[in-house]
Amino acid sequence: MAIPSGSGTEVLKRATYHANSNAWRTLITGVANHIYTILSITACESNGTAETIGIRIDISAAGSNWINLVETSTPLPSRGTFAWNDKTVLTGTDKLEVHNSAGDVDWYVSFIEQEASPMLLVLNKTQYNLILL
Repeated sequence: MAIPSGSGTEVLKRATYHANSNAWRTLITGVANHIYTILSITACESNGTAETIGIRIDISAAGSNWINLVETSTPLPSRGTFAWNDKTVLTGTDKLEVHNSAGDVDWYVSFIEQEASPMLLVLNKTQYNLILL
């Protein structure tokens, strides 16, 4: 995992998916030595059909180690909007994935991407030294 060192970059970004229909979609695929701070996730149903949505993080892109942020049975009314405004952090190769049950949902994610230098923790007999690689 990367630790911000003050020498990396920090950029405000967005990820979108238009007209998702009954599928899991990856909106952010992390890379090593990056930290992603999710600021908000918005889902807007635009087909006139009530449906359900879900949001999860695939830890380290393992494909089987998911953390649900919003369970897939969460209702989204016809022409409704859902907003997730809790700050959430992805590190390394984590993935942010979204789902809706049917119809036509537009997804929008605002996030900060930080690129940081990896740090190594070295154990000495009585102290910890941080060494910047």
